[in-house]
Formats: sequence, structure tokens, C-alpha cells
Amino acid sequence: MCALEPLVLMTVHAHPDDETIGTGGVMAKAVQDGHRVVLVTCTRGEEGEIVVPEMDTPEHHHRLGEIRAGELEAAMAELGVTEWENLGYRDSGMMGRAANRDPRCLWQANLDEAIGRLVWLVRHHRPHVMTTYNEFGGYGHPDHIRTHLVAVGAFARAGDPAWYPEQLADGEGAVEPWSPAKLYVQAIPTSVRTVVRERLTQLGYRGRWTPSESRPADREAEPRAAGLKPFVPDDAITTKIPIDAFLETKFRALERHATQMGPGSSQMVLGVEGWRVTWPYESFILRESRTPTSLPEDDLFAGLR
Repeated sequence: MCALEPLVLMTVHAHPDDETIGTGGVMAKAVQDGHRVVLVTCTRGEEGEIVVPEMDTPEHHHRLGEIRAGELEAAMAELGVTEWENLGYRDSGMMGRAANRDPRCLWQANLDEAIGRLVWLVRHHRPHVMTTYNEFGGYGHPDHIRTHLVAVGAFARAGDPAWYPEQLADGEGAVEPWSPAKLYVQAIPTSVRTVVRERLTQLGYRGRWTPSESRPADREAEPRAAGLKPFVPDDAITTKIPIDAFLETKFRALERHATQMGPGSSQMVLGVEGWRVTWPYESFILRESRTPTSLPEDDLFAGLR
């Protein structure tokens, strides 16, 4: 690899806005550092809630996928990201709802086929580093869980010519096997939950991050997948990326996801200064590395320079 060749980060997410919440800082940082950033979103987020009352109309819900695609483009402009892809599946909604049984949705997709779609993108864009969610999908959403399986599968298969050999055939659109060097899963340490909860409680916020009589603290994010939790012990974190310099950029990108980030959203309530106090970094667990690295890390590209 030429010393001047930019390294490539691929972040794999379920819906528009997920990328900015979980990896907006590292994406903006990678761009500033001269690397390529490729975002892959698995669905268009058609089943999302619209948190702004005046926008919460049947017409907007009918074209929500289109609206959120525009919001994503605006958010990427804020982060400086110029390359993004969509895997082509419909939003699965939450478990037990009609959308979750839609044959077009990600939850109902053939897993090998879905992995194959991402494998082609990996072979095409040739990322050195990939990020996605943990087995629980961060908070148990079906699309997040499925996104984890698709990303992990693509990381394992993209470099093996025995998988999806039709992608390697000569002709237009043909690609070559490619093995990314590192795979990370996003992780929120329990210390962040504690400080965010304290800050939001001080601000009078009541929601997913704060306990209430109807939602006590020990059930605030009851897992939808057996044995998995949305928060991890601090010592499980392998990689913590400071994003202080990019918090304002990340916040502007969040604001672009207007249907999902109303003034009452926890991210908006915290504000930039609240984020600076409670969560001035993005954290990950290194799931697999094909290159030597030493832990803990403060750089997703550690060991690759």
C-alpha cells in the first residue's frame, strides 16, 4: 500500500440518523485526517417516528423514507462525508408490528443475500476498518441486530473468493476479494449512562435515559435479545476516540435529522456543552483485527499507518 494512499473507514448502520448518533465524530475526524469515509445504511427508515408535531402527518409518514434520505444527505454534508450507500431493504419497525413481517424488510431478508450485498460494497470500496453495532444492536431494534449480523458476515466473507464468486466475474461491476483489517462494534460504557442520566435529570428530562415509576432504572432498556445489554463495563471498551473538536459538527449533523431529533430528544436537550461534559468521545470494542495493534486504542486506524 502506497504511503500516501488514504485509509478507508466504512460505517454500517440500520437507519438514517444512526450514523451521526454513534459515529458522527469519528466520521468527521477521519475526513479531516484525510481518510475516505463510506457510510452504508441498510434501510431508509420508513417506520421511524416523527418527533416534530407539525411534521407528524400521514403525508410525511407516507414519504418518510424519501424525507430521511434528504436528511441523511444534509447530515453527511455537515460531517464532510461524500460517499454513502443504501443496502436496499425496508425498515423493519419494532418486533410484533406489521412492518416486521413485510417481506421487503431487513428482518425478513435472506441473510446470505443481505451479506452478499454488503460484501460487494466492501469489495468495491475496499475499507481498511469497519464499524457496526454489537449483537444486541445497541438497543435491541430488529434492524440493528440484523445489521450486526450482516456486517460481521461481510467482514468474514469479503476476502474469500469462494463466497459470491459471481461478483468476481470479468465484466462491468466485477470486483476483487478484499479483507478489511479491523472490525469494531459500538459500545456505550456504563459510566456514560450514569453521567448522562445525572445531567438529563438535572435538566428535568424524562425519557429513555432516565428512570421513572413506570420504567425503573433496572428495566430502562430491557434486552430484546437474551443475555445482552445495551451498556458495557468501562473496562470492556478497547477503543475510545476523543471527538471534542468535532462535537459542534456532530451536533449540526444531528439537527439535520429533523424528523428524528426534535427539541425534546435527549441529544438535543443535552446540547453541545452537555455532550462535552458527558460524552466527549465515541467508544468501541475491537471485535477482530487482522493487523497487530495494542490495546487500549485512541484511533480506529491504529496499526495501519
